[in-house]
Amino acid sequence: MTSVRITPKGPFSLEASTRFLERFAPAAYERAQHPNHLHLAFPVEGAWENTVGVCIRQTSKAVIGEIFGEADREAVRRQVVRILSLDVDGTGFPGVGTRDRAVGALQGSYPGLRPVLFWSSYEAAAWTIIGHRIRITQAARIKQRMAQELGEEVVVHGERRHAFPSPQRLASMASFPGLFARKIEYLHGIAEAAMQSRLDAARLRPLAREDALEELKRLPGIGDFSAELILVRGAGEPDHFSRSERRLHGAMADAYDFQAVPSIERLADIAEKWRPYRSWVSVLFRTELEDRTHDISGPKR
Repeated sequence: MTSVRITPKGPFSLEASTRFLERFAPAAYERAQHPNHLHLAFPVEGAWENTVGVCIRQTSKAVIGEIFGEADREAVRRQVVRILSLDVDGTGFPGVGTRDRAVGALQGSYPGLRPVLFWSSYEAAAWTIIGHRIRITQAARIKQRMAQELGEEVVVHGERRHAFPSPQRLASMASFPGLFARKIEYLHGIAEAAMQSRLDAARLRPLAREDALEELKRLPGIGDFSAELILVRGAGEPDHFSRSERRLHGAMADAYDFQAVPSIERLADIAEKWRPYRSWVSVLFRTELEDRTHDISGPKR
């Protein structure tokens, strides 16, 4: 058994991450039977032929990940810290709540919550194709079936977990129930891009934000909304304010007592106070909105 040790910088709660995943439809996450454990299964980015399981738990001083399966330890560690947003120094995050009372209230409601990402930018990109112009709940069922029927199975502490299929497997998929031919074609393009390392988070994150978004929009089936999702919730860009996420804009209008949703420029100006954690704050706003309205549906893209 191989394990990795991660020391968070700034507030972090694994329990908050677990609760977030249970509500995050694309993850279709079921809580582990072992108390205070988070069990994941995923193909290793850049070594896609290797699928691993990871049991994550938090002690008073560190986050510990036990790896189930054969893969490079450091590659798995990098993926885990990115999934949990532990690759970002969060020591300055409480200060955002001091500067902005609305953010401070959210931090009080969701202590220690950081964005929990898709297991890879590749999986985030595939999700945007699967979910295009259908309801999130329907897309989540399709994605879950793909993992069960096409993905590798990993046993973590006696529990069976199915990983989303590797790019190689997705590229060979001729059809799948619920996906029409154009989506299959787009998914093949996403798989090819992943196998060519064009979706690697380590490649996307260092790029200037606009350059990364423009490059993502060259992928088949990827528009403005999808490119932002891949960059923020796949690659883990921590400081991006979305100009296309209308539900975020509505949540901000509620929080700041606007009678109607103001201009994007006005909202972007408010979000300047959130730097360098604009993505993190956006996730808090979306989480509170979905908890309050019990509505996980987003705009059709």
